[in-house]
Amino acid sequence: MATRHHARMAVVSLLYAYDLGNGNIAQHTDEILEEKKIRNKQKDFALALLDGVMANLEACDKAIIEHLKDWDFERLGSIERATLRLATFEILFGELDSAVVINEAVEITKAFGTEQSPKFINGVLDAISKDKPE
Repeated sequence: MATRHHARMAVVSLLYAYDLGNGNIAQHTDEILEEKKIRNKQKDFALALLDGVMANLEACDKAIIEHLKDWDFERLGSIERATLRLATFEILFGELDSAVVINEAVEITKAFGTEQSPKFINGVLDAISKDKPE
């Protein structure tokens, strides 16, 4: 049975595909989630996250860009950008405690990213979390 962690990993995969130029990823979302065995409540959760990120993409990217230190947004790897977008959405617009969101993002990055990615992701998200308007 899929967990919320699995749902988040699937959303990062979908955002990754979007970032690589697959703008019509929404047409294939159900198929991709089914392939990853993301069903029922977890599917609803994944779709809500994906829709939320896409609806707030500009705000999420703005927050990420503001908190990148000595780094260019365009130079980010697609996995790191996808993970940051999802976690930033959850920090800014979600109901979970930021520490939980950051931990999830770090774990996802360990699975998909480079060796240096988890520390980088943690630092950026921590800064976003500290600047989050209450």
